[in-house]
Amino acid sequence: MKYENVCVEAIECALPPETVTSDELEARLAPLYERLKLPYGRLELMTGIKERGLWERGRLPGDQSVDTVKKLLATSQVAPERVGAFIHASVCRDYQEPATACDVHRRVGLPQNALICDVSNACLGLLTGAIHIANMIELGQIDAGVVVGTETSRALMETTVEELNANESLTRKTVKDAFASLTIGSGSAAIMLVNRKLSKTGNRFLGAVVRANTERADLCRSQVDVTAGGRAAGQTMKTDSETLLHEGVAVAARAFARFEEEIGWSPDAIDRIFCHQVGKAHQKLLFDTLKLDSAKNFATLPYLGNTGSVALPTAAALGIESGFAKPGDKIGLFGIGSGINVVLAAVDWQTTLPSPNPTPRETLDRFLKLNAPED
Repeated sequence: MKYENVCVEAIECALPPETVTSDELEARLAPLYERLKLPYGRLELMTGIKERGLWERGRLPGDQSVDTVKKLLATSQVAPERVGAFIHASVCRDYQEPATACDVHRRVGLPQNALICDVSNACLGLLTGAIHIANMIELGQIDAGVVVGTETSRALMETTVEELNANESLTRKTVKDAFASLTIGSGSAAIMLVNRKLSKTGNRFLGAVVRANTERADLCRSQVDVTAGGRAAGQTMKTDSETLLHEGVAVAARAFARFEEEIGWSPDAIDRIFCHQVGKAHQKLLFDTLKLDSAKNFATLPYLGNTGSVALPTAAALGIESGFAKPGDKIGLFGIGSGINVVLAAVDWQTTLPSPNPTPRETLDRFLKLNAPED
């Protein structure tokens, strides 16, 4: 997929107010750790995650998505009536029916002739939604569109802790499938795409490459239903993390070969990379396999955890706002999600619009320090 008429006008994010450190989470898992004689500190050591965020108890994904979209509209300076498509694309949503997009659309005040829907594609939801909107813009069907998502990890985290402590049949081997659930964090992000003729930035969305291996859709499955106030129902997510790591990177390698051909960017030509944030082992293998310079990547994982579909756009929003990415940069948006699905997208970044509600400077500095090159 290549585009001539689509621009990424703005990317915004919101960070949750509450944090839970890996040490605190392991303290809650004391019955499991003592029973299996697991060493404390292994969660951070294995994943590279120091802490992850939580929204206020009872706050639905749509509640936060309303605020994030309002922030995006203010930054992009796009009038609400110009929005021809509105997609809510996170794993988490308010209810099974209706689409979370409907309530957010109403509360934000978007036009009634806009296409409104939820899109679900695991950790690639927002990138998938962005492609749908880009296609509509390229076809001349709409002038602008918004994709938003909010992930809330409290229910999954609390259910996982309860089950791990209560299930005395677990062994050191069988407990591994649940540990990915302890890496999940909360967050919210939104992307505004517009027709090139309306853009104030000239941030061209050049195109995207997709690749799938649905033979391995079994590697990560969740029956947690985040509904009715964010309560968890059913069993927790089960993930074969090690196999998913290698299988996902293998699909990404095949996709990247096409990316180089279709977009025309070699690894050296890419200036900045914002990717889905899973764990430190995943990032290392991905960058080594694709022969990409890890110094070009903007990491958020240690302080946000794996925030699912909003991880990539959150990294992009923070990296761009902090000045890590600058005008003239060729930006790669690289996502791998369970399924297995891969989306690799390219943006020619030219202008960053100032946000009326900027991220606190101390927060940006924290992430800049995290991404500073080592001496």
